[in-house]
Amino acid sequence: MKNRILLLLLAVAFFSACKTAKYSRNNRQIERNATKGKGEIPSYTTLSYIDKFKDVAIEEMNAYGIPASITLAQGILESGSGNSTLAKFANNHFGVKVTSDWKGKGYYKDDDKRNDCFRVYNDARESYKDHSEFLKRKRYSALFELDKNDYKNWAYGLKQAGYATNPKYPDLLINLIEKYRLYEYDQPETEAQKLRREDRVFTEINANIPQEKKKFTPVSVPPSQKVITESQVIEKVAPATASSARPTVPAALNTSTTVIDGKYYMVTKGDTLYNISKRFNLTVEELQSMNTLLDEGIKIGQKLQVVK
Repeated sequence: MKNRILLLLLAVAFFSACKTAKYSRNNRQIERNATKGKGEIPSYTTLSYIDKFKDVAIEEMNAYGIPASITLAQGILESGSGNSTLAKFANNHFGVKVTSDWKGKGYYKDDDKRNDCFRVYNDARESYKDHSEFLKRKRYSALFELDKNDYKNWAYGLKQAGYATNPKYPDLLINLIEKYRLYEYDQPETEAQKLRREDRVFTEINANIPQEKKKFTPVSVPPSQKVITESQVIEKVAPATASSARPTVPAALNTSTTVIDGKYYMVTKGDTLYNISKRFNLTVEELQSMNTLLDEGIKIGQKLQVVK
């Protein structure tokens, strides 16, 4: 019995080490891409960080009503004024994780659990805009009824809605806002402007509600990377027999829109759930649901239903 437990523990440790090594290789590639042809990534002071990102924070405030002071304070707090590893290499200033609808790459970092997967953005402005999208859901909806220069109630409301577990989170934001006078970037709005803004934002929040669980629940691997290479499939397949041989992919099926029996597609090398879903005008979630797919991804030679 003890030997079995020991073997089990060794197996768990081995697979954990393999997964960690894979994530490290992924991160090194992201880091190389971030520095390629750009030289050294700049470091920020808090003041230079504010100067760099105040304009996009104001843009997002005017579009959705999130005080620019709140957005800047969250960016300062969560990215170490843009100097965290996640901000430098993944352009992720708010710690937004990968979900099933994410179309980009992922960067792995320990957070709520070991090797959590975070979104990689093309630039920091994308991160700021995605932060607004992240807040446009039912749990934060009451905040959008506040005035867009009401930073104190926004700070307390974020904590109350479950944005952060730290009981001092509102105080941390308010202290930053007042220390650096970030409230000077906030702007009032007329009653008519507020009503128009609320109408637009609540329309978008309501549209998000049916998909919230899928849209905001973190996943361990970006959908765009959920594909097993041909060499990996060959290694895993047992010696060919009449019943176990891997299906051969006919040359005719290598075209991107070939459908078998009017409703199926055969996965080929380089395919991902995302590019297949777009090819057949589906969402990743619809493709997964139609084929009862789990998070481990797809395999070359696998037949997927692509027509409802």
